[in-house]
Amino acid sequence: MTTSPDLPARPGTGPQAGSPTQVADLPARPGTGLLISVEGGDGVGKTTQIGLLEAALKEAGVEYVLTREPGGTELGASIRRLLLHGGYVSPRAEALLYAADRAHHVATCILPALERGAVVLTDRYLDSSVAYQGAARALGPQEVRDLSLWATGSLLPDLTVLLDADPALTAQRARERGLGDRIEQEPDSFRATLRQEFLDLAAAEPDRFVVVDAAQEIEAVGRQVSAAVLPLLRERLAQGRLARRGSAGRLAQQGTEQPARGSTEQPARGSTEQLAQRAQEVGR
Repeated sequence: MTTSPDLPARPGTGPQAGSPTQVADLPARPGTGLLISVEGGDGVGKTTQIGLLEAALKEAGVEYVLTREPGGTELGASIRRLLLHGGYVSPRAEALLYAADRAHHVATCILPALERGAVVLTDRYLDSSVAYQGAARALGPQEVRDLSLWATGSLLPDLTVLLDADPALTAQRARERGLGDRIEQEPDSFRATLRQEFLDLAAAEPDRFVVVDAAQEIEAVGRQVSAAVLPLLRERLAQGRLARRGSAGRLAQQGTEQPARGSTEQPARGSTEQLAQRAQEVGR
C-alpha cells in the first residue's frame, strides 16, 4: 500500500508533525486485502470495466466488495442524491460533503473489508475529489487532497486504474446515456481541466496508477485493465493476504440504486468470458 509520506510528487502532501492526518484515532491500514479504485471522467466506461473485473473476481474465488463514491453506504447514498440530483451546492460545501462521505465509507465499508482479506473494488475514490473539486472547481488540488487524506487516514489504493479519453468523446457518451446529472452537464472546459488533472495525478504516482486508453474497443480496454489487476491479485493470493470464497461477492450498496454511475453501460459478453478464463487461472 502506498501511503502519503512516500508520494513522489505533490510537494507538501502527506502527514507532517502536527498535521490533521496525525490524529491518533485515524484507522490503520490492515496488512490484508486489496484496494483497487477505478477513476476517470464521466463517460469513460468505468461501469463496464468494473463489471468485467467483478466477473474475474468471482471466477478467481476471492471475497470481494463492489462499492462506489459517493453512495457506498446509506449515508453516502443520501449525499449522492443531494450532490448529483439536487440544486446548486457551493464548491467548498461540495468538497466537504464528499470528504464526509469518504470518511464514513472508509470506516464502515472499506477498512472492515480489507481486514477480512477482501478485494475492494471502488468506482471512484479520493482522486476524483482532487480532480473534480480541486482542479475543475478551482478549490486547489493540494487542499482537497489534504482534506481527503485526513478523512481517510491516508488510506490510498494499492492500484488505481485511470480510464482516459478525449473530453469530446466522453461528453458524447454521457449524452447518449441520457442520465443528465448535475456534473455530467458541466461545460467542455470543465471536462478538459478534469482530464488533465487526472493525468497529472497519474504522472505524479506512476507506481499506483495505470492509465488505459478508454477510447479503444471494450475488449481492448478490458485486456489492458486485466493485465494490470490480475498479476497483483495473483501476488496477494500467493502471499496469503486475500480471503477466498465460493459464492458471489457482496455489493456494498443500500437501497435500490445501481453500484455505479452510468448503469446503462453493460459489459461485452466476450470480454467477460475472456477475463473469467484468466481469473480461473489466477485462482488455481
